[in-house]
Amino acid sequence: MTEVPGPGPLSGVVVADFSRIVAGPLCTMLLGDLGADVIKVESRAGDDTRTFKPPVRGDESTYYMAVNRNKRSIALELADEADLAVARGLAHRADVFVHNFKPGGIEQYGLGYGDVSAANPGIVYCAISGFGSREGASLPGYDLLIQAVSGMMAMTGEADGPPLRAGISAIDVMTGLHATIAVLAALNHRVRTGQGQFVELDLLTSALSSMINQSSAYVAGHVVPQRMGNEHPSLFPYGPFPTADRELIVVSGNDRQFRTLCTALGRPDLAADARYATVGLRNQHREELRPELEKVLATRGADEWAALLTEAGLPCGPINDVRGGVELATRLGLEPVVDVEGVPMVRNPATYSLTPPQYRHRPPTLDNAGEDIRAWLAEASGKDGSDA
Repeated sequence: MTEVPGPGPLSGVVVADFSRIVAGPLCTMLLGDLGADVIKVESRAGDDTRTFKPPVRGDESTYYMAVNRNKRSIALELADEADLAVARGLAHRADVFVHNFKPGGIEQYGLGYGDVSAANPGIVYCAISGFGSREGASLPGYDLLIQAVSGMMAMTGEADGPPLRAGISAIDVMTGLHATIAVLAALNHRVRTGQGQFVELDLLTSALSSMINQSSAYVAGHVVPQRMGNEHPSLFPYGPFPTADRELIVVSGNDRQFRTLCTALGRPDLAADARYATVGLRNQHREELRPELEKVLATRGADEWAALLTEAGLPCGPINDVRGGVELATRLGLEPVVDVEGVPMVRNPATYSLTPPQYRHRPPTLDNAGEDIRAWLAEASGKDGSDA
């Protein structure tokens, strides 16, 4: 992918990243992709995900790599007075401060919002927790736990099977994305007013927000979603169907697409059947419609049907593994993989006409920039006469 030369849109923004695991580090990596100078503060033991092995590249955890490019690392033990002074100096000079300490945990070090904003009024301070800073402040938050208690697991899996977690840390990722949006909005507010502010996110609320139609079904419609396997609660056909060799995803998102599907399958009579005339009716009669579709799809293999249905303008495709997904994106010219100082990584999904994401630093080794960061803080302290 050809990049337009020039600084990123967040060039000059310093991010003090006191977060670990996924949600906070994903947020700060995305800020780093846009040009921010992200300083990753770690304990001497390092971010927990450094030890999440396998899989590995060399001896490095690919889990850690996934959310930590475009950062510089400094190892600090906050219980050590000298290191704590460095941490406070960084907080007082940063534009953005991100942490996911349990509520009340970081305040004991003089790094809570009150202390940091008193010395640095323009700071955009983002705190991420599992269950918020009120009654849930003492509860630890992990993605699996939040998937369970939020209701996500209860609606994931086959109808007659056990609840299942998503195949990724879905809530951590969603929270990291929400945090990124919140930080960017707060930075824009600061540009207009000069004011910093406190931004707070929790995994549970992020989960409820990210379940969109399913949480809305309960909140607005008093319907509690249940497990439906790969079925969609509002659309049919919409999911995997068996073919002569393997399953194929078939999508009919509206009445027009259903008519097109029936024509492509050589069954226009199904589109003319009054039982299947609308989205609502197809939902009511899905168990009658399903065997009719499966009977036709069984006559050809998945690849042949995919070609025919795609030619007809319908969304469809096989169920790939991750390798297949990356290979598909590559064939489509999306250039999904970038080289970051010798480390292949999935690129930032956004493209910009003037200020594209930049891939300046591979995921840092522990304390790789500790001396440089300490020297910078000491120099800055000397220039403005303040204490680090």
